[in-house]
Amino acid sequence: MEIKENVPVRAYAEVKINADPELVWNVLIDVKKWPTWNPDIKNVVMGQKFTVGSQFKWKSGPGTITSKLQEIEKPKLLVWTGKTMGIHAVHIWRLKPIDGQTLISSEESWDGLLVKILSGSMQKTLQKSIESTLKYLKLEIEK
Repeated sequence: MEIKENVPVRAYAEVKINADPELVWNVLIDVKKWPTWNPDIKNVVMGQKFTVGSQFKWKSGPGTITSKLQEIEKPKLLVWTGKTMGIHAVHIWRLKPIDGQTLISSEESWDGLLVKILSGSMQKTLQKSIESTLKYLKLEIEK
């Protein structure tokens, strides 16, 4: 699965983390603990195992997002889709080992009527969210 090309909102960011991909992966997939290291996330509920097809609900910003795991390739690739308030999202995480570190990228696309109407402000919101999540993830792992 890839990020949709012709959507009103797309964001991308990457960061190097001073840890191997296995460690970064393990923090990333422990979704129930996201609120402990990312203050932008208020709550996560996941009743199933972390496998393709599993769903989880999480609160970030004004809405509760229902996400479904689409692809899992440990410790290289994680893809999920999500829906909230008429927004349809695709999120892709890629992890690459580089000289004892991990280059992690986060990319997301948003589509839907509300996104088309408010694309300018939503673009800023999504880009800020992608960047801050990477910052908090790096801080959590390197502490």
